[in-house]
Amino acid sequence: MTAPNRNTLWARAFVDELAKAGVSAVCITPGSRSTPLTAAFARREDVRVFSHLDERASAFFALGRARRTGDVTPLVCTSGTAAANYHPAVIEASRARVPMLLLTADRPPELRDSGANQTIDQEKLYGDAVRWYKDLPEPEAEPRKLRSLRTAAARALAEATGTPAGPVHLNFPFRKPLEPTEVPGDVPDDLPELAAEGRGEAFVRTTAGAPELDDRDLRRVADALSVERGLIVAGPADPPGFDVEALAALGHATGFPILADPLSGLRFGGHTRVLPVFGGYDAYLDRSVADEWPDPEVVVRFGAPPTSKPLRKYLAATGARQLLVDPAGEPREAEFAATDLVTADPSRLAARLSRLVSGPDGGEWRERFERAERAHWEALDETDEFFEGRILADVAALAPDPSTVFVSNSMPVRDADRFARPAAKALTVLGNRGASGIDGITSAALGAGSATTDPLTLVTGDLAYYHDLTGLLAVGRCGVDATIVLVNNDGGGIFHALPIEAFDPPFTSQFKTPHGLDFEPTGDLFGLDYVRATDRDAFRDAYRAAVEADGSHVIEVATDAESSHRTRERLRERVRERLGAD
Repeated sequence: MTAPNRNTLWARAFVDELAKAGVSAVCITPGSRSTPLTAAFARREDVRVFSHLDERASAFFALGRARRTGDVTPLVCTSGTAAANYHPAVIEASRARVPMLLLTADRPPELRDSGANQTIDQEKLYGDAVRWYKDLPEPEAEPRKLRSLRTAAARALAEATGTPAGPVHLNFPFRKPLEPTEVPGDVPDDLPELAAEGRGEAFVRTTAGAPELDDRDLRRVADALSVERGLIVAGPADPPGFDVEALAALGHATGFPILADPLSGLRFGGHTRVLPVFGGYDAYLDRSVADEWPDPEVVVRFGAPPTSKPLRKYLAATGARQLLVDPAGEPREAEFAATDLVTADPSRLAARLSRLVSGPDGGEWRERFERAERAHWEALDETDEFFEGRILADVAALAPDPSTVFVSNSMPVRDADRFARPAAKALTVLGNRGASGIDGITSAALGAGSATTDPLTLVTGDLAYYHDLTGLLAVGRCGVDATIVLVNNDGGGIFHALPIEAFDPPFTSQFKTPHGLDFEPTGDLFGLDYVRATDRDAFRDAYRAAVEADGSHVIEVATDAESSHRTRERLRERVRERLGAD
C-alpha cells in the first residue's frame, strides 16, 4: 500500500481493514479534519458512500440501515460539535442494541484544552452509551502501530455487533497535512508488507458465540412451559431480529397465544396463517376484562419491553411465572414482574425448547384470547370514523408485499400496535423504541430503506417530520424512494392521553403546542410529490397510487388529535362491552 503521507496511509489501512471485514457502506459529513478518512473511503469501489450535510441526520440514517440489516454502517465526521450531533442517535443505538461505529476526527493532542478553534473534549464524548471507546494514537508509518490500528478496526466491529450490540467510538487525532499530498520521508520505502497491506483477508477474524443453556437448565425451562395456560410475548426485536421459524416452532409446541408487538417481526408473515398470533391486546387487556380471566401460569418473554402499556400492566398484575429471555442477561423490564432471567440466544432457545415442551392442550385458554381479538377487530371494522388509528390500519393492509414500514414514536407506533392487524404478508415494521424520541425519524426510515429493495413507507407525525426536515435531503442525495404518510394533528397529540389534558392552561400552550405550519413547500424543497387527503377514501387512493409510482411522495392527512383520542376510547369501551356480554 503506497501512500504520500502518514495520515493517508493510516486512514487507508483502517478503511481497508473495515472493507475486508465486510463493511459495504459508510455515512460521511463534510469537514476538514476528517479529510484522511473521507478520502480513504471515497477511493474504495467496494464501499458505498452516503453523503450527508447534517451529522444528526447522518447518524440516524446509519442507525436505520443497521436496524434493517444488523450490520454496521460507519459514520465519519470532523472535530468539534459535529461529533456532538451524533449523540441522540448514539443513545438510541445503545438502548435499542443497534450496531454503530463512530469515527470522529480530532485535533492533535497539544491543541486540546488550548482554546484552539473547533477543538472540544472528545474523550469518551458519549459516556457509557458506547460499548467500547478508543482514542487512537497519532498516525505513524510504524509496523507495530499499523498492526495495532488494524486490530482496533477488527475489535470495533466485533464490539459493535456483539452481545449486546451497540455503538463504538474511535477518535482519530490528525495533524496537517490532511490531504493526500506528498510529504518526503513520511512513509518509509521499506515498510513491511504486513503492516502496510494487512492480510489478504481480515487482519483479525472474530468468532462470536451465542449464549445457550446447558441440558439441565433447558429441561427446567421446558418443564415450566409444559402447562395449559401460557403466553408468548414478543416485544420489539433487537437487530437483525428473531428467527421467526424458531419462535413459530415454540408457538406450535406450546399452543400458547403469541402477543406480537408490531416491531417484533412476528406480527406479519406466513406463520400467522397457522399460529395464534394476536395484535389487538392493547384494546382488551385491561382490568375490566382481564380481571375476570384466570391468570396465565407462565409467560415467556422475548425482546425489548412491549410498546403496549395495557399489556405491560397486565403482565405486572398477573401472578404468573415470567421468564424473561435476554442474550445479554440484562433485565429489560421496568415493571419488575419477571421471576426468571434466562440468559440465552432467543432464537436458539426457542428452537431447542420446541423439541422438548409437552403438556396439556390449552384450547379454552386460547379461545378466550381469540374471542377478545375478534371483538377488537369487529369494533374497528364497524366504525365509520376516519381517525389516526385507521390510517395505521390502512397502511398495514395496503402496503406492498414485501414492504418496509417505519413508524414514528408518539402516536404512530401506538396506533400500529393497536390497529395493525396480523397478516400473512411480509411486512418489516421498524421504529426507534430504544429511547423513544421523535428526533431522526425520517433519517432512520430512509436509512432502513437504503438497505433493501423493498418499498418503504414512513408513517410520521407533524412534530417528528418538522424535527428532521434536514433528513429529507437523503431522498435525493442517497437515492432512497419513500412514501411518507404525514399525520398532521398540529402539535403534540399524544398529550391528550395524559391527565394534563384536563388542565388548560397550560395544556394547549405548553403541551399540545400547535404550530400552524404548512408543510406543502417541503415537497418543492426536497423534490417530493405532495398531496393532501381529507377522508379515508382519498387517503387509500393516494396511498395506493404513491406506492405504485416511481419517486418519493408525501401524503399529508390532517387529523384532530382530541377527536382521534376520543375514538380510541370509544372503541376500547365497545370491546369491553362485547366481552362483558360474552
